[in-house]
Amino acid sequence: MSKKNKKKFGNGKPKKARNGHKEGEVKAKKHLGQHFLKDENIAKQIADTLSLNGYTNVLEIGPGMGVLTKYLLLKDLDLVAMDLDEESIVYLNHSFRLEHPKVLEKNDRLNVIEADFLKFDLKQLYGNEQFAITGNFPYNISSQIVFKMLELRQQIPEFSGMFQKEVAQRICEKPGSKTYGILSVLVQAFYKAEYVFTVHPQVFDPPPKVQSGVLRLTRRASIKLNCNEHLFFKVVKLAFNQRRKTIRNSLKTFDLSDNLKEDTIFDQRPEQLSVADFIALTQKIANDSV
Repeated sequence: MSKKNKKKFGNGKPKKARNGHKEGEVKAKKHLGQHFLKDENIAKQIADTLSLNGYTNVLEIGPGMGVLTKYLLLKDLDLVAMDLDEESIVYLNHSFRLEHPKVLEKNDRLNVIEADFLKFDLKQLYGNEQFAITGNFPYNISSQIVFKMLELRQQIPEFSGMFQKEVAQRICEKPGSKTYGILSVLVQAFYKAEYVFTVHPQVFDPPPKVQSGVLRLTRRASIKLNCNEHLFFKVVKLAFNQRRKTIRNSLKTFDLSDNLKEDTIFDQRPEQLSVADFIALTQKIANDSV
């Protein structure tokens, strides 16, 4: 990340958060889906999921009070910590720096930005450079984070972090399972997906009502699909929107020829199809003449 961009997003002098808490007091906010990780060992394990092969830029989403941030800074990387919570921004800019001087002596390449990841234009930060994403993701927007990551797949070689366990498992699931779905197919078309480990509620403040899971995504050597990618996304989403139906019924809106609909692939349900099957299906639909 260029020095020009780093200066552009710098923050000013210490201030109190809007709700009146003193600097350094960060309280988890339900409407932001915040559950702060307390376990140092788990934070280190998440940081270690990144290989840093071929990139040094890392974007951490939802750093909270910096438990993961600290372990990321122990590595040779350029870190952007992005959070929508003003209290967290104040903490990271001031109290965090006072509490961890030795960490920042070794690596002060930390840029703290108050922003909504889903709305923020990451070209402002990275241009066309490669960058990884990690974090203890807010569970209420975790799927949206993954969809945005897929839009930026040309620039993101690695992605890791904490999800609600069932979401992490769904992303990594293989065909034939009831949890295999849209995210499974779209992510695995471009990334190798690995479920790394399960995390129990007690290591968070406040504890969530569900278990959590950490995953790692590694971009495939080739991410160019052998089909129309826009149509591929459309086919996958439409098929799983009516997952109990056969492909023949769920894709009725494509107005396919009778000849194509006789293909045996149309007898199956979407959870039975692999990524390669969906690519083949997309090719058949693209080549169909009614």
